[in-house]
Amino acid sequence: MAVMSLTAWNIPHQSQGQSDRLIAPMKIIPAIFFVLLILLQIKLWSGDGGIVDTVQLQRAVDQQQQENDTLSERNTALEAEVEDLKKGVDAIEERARSELGLIKPGETFFQTVDE
Repeated sequence: MAVMSLTAWNIPHQSQGQSDRLIAPMKIIPAIFFVLLILLQIKLWSGDGGIVDTVQLQRAVDQQQQENDTLSERNTALEAEVEDLKKGVDAIEERARSELGLIKPGETFFQTVDE
C-alpha cells in the first residue's frame, strides 16, 4: 500500500497560522461558558430571589405562621367567651364575683387569710 500525501486527496495542507486561528476559538468558547456558569452561580446564591433570600423568607414565613397560630387560638378562646357572655347570666355573675368582688344581696362575704 502506498502512503498518499495530503495533496493526493486534494486536501489543502493548513499552515501553522491557520490551525492556530481554529484552535483559539475552541479554547475561548469553554472559557466563556465557564465564566457564564460562575456568574449564574453567584446570582443564584447571592442575588435577589437567590437561595439566601429564599431561606430568609422561609424563616420569616414560619415565624409569622407560628404567631398566626397563637393569635388564632386566642381568638377562638375569646369567641367562646363572648358567646358565653351573650347567652348565660351565670358567666356574667361569675365574672362579676371573681374580677370585681361583688356579692348578692343577703350573702355574707368571708375572706380567709393564709398564714
